[in-house]
Amino acid sequence: MSDPGLAPTPWRGPEGPFVGTPPPARAPRRWAHDERLDALLRELFAAHGPQRWWPARTPYEVCVGALLVQHTTWRGAERALANLRAARLLSPARQLAADAGALGRALRPSGTWRLKRARLLAFADWYRAAGGLRALTEPPLERARTALLGVPGVGPETADAMLCYAAARHAVVMDVYARRLLVSRGLVPAGLDLARCRAFVAERLVRSQWVHEEFHALCVRAGRAGR
Repeated sequence: MSDPGLAPTPWRGPEGPFVGTPPPARAPRRWAHDERLDALLRELFAAHGPQRWWPARTPYEVCVGALLVQHTTWRGAERALANLRAARLLSPARQLAADAGALGRALRPSGTWRLKRARLLAFADWYRAAGGLRALTEPPLERARTALLGVPGVGPETADAMLCYAAARHAVVMDVYARRLLVSRGLVPAGLDLARCRAFVAERLVRSQWVHEEFHALCVRAGRAGR
């Protein structure tokens, strides 16, 4: 049985292919069942437009990018992904069979490449043994999340990014950009941990896959823009 995680995405935006939900013809009537959160997301969308995330050619590439962007810029992760693509190392089987030196050289632009090589191989091994993308799409969401969190190097933000963008699940990706926005609008108290911020948003977003994807993408875009 072929793995849908290795299937090319049909979607392409102005900046290239992306794995996710294409933008609807018009913005949703509601983003969240909370007036202040709804207003925040409307404002971000009006300022930045649809983000067309996650930039990748396959769902598996989304997972690799989520690992490589840890503790570095997206530019560095993107350069490492380009190296992996050029070396034909963007499948778990090829990564696991690759020469360690060649894989390490491809990952250098993402920083801490030895650590990321180990984490990438651990994830590739888990992904293949678990049955590919179906291990993320078929179990109940929290069970799939727990399984991902058991993979070395996969933390909550990384797991939720994989589930939201690669597996098209209603997973809320919570990071420091999003928390900063929530605190600045008085939606959550300063110092609230990321897990509770995630729960706050998860309880309030409308049940739309596109909204879940845009939530994280817009928060990152606003955070990078200094909003």
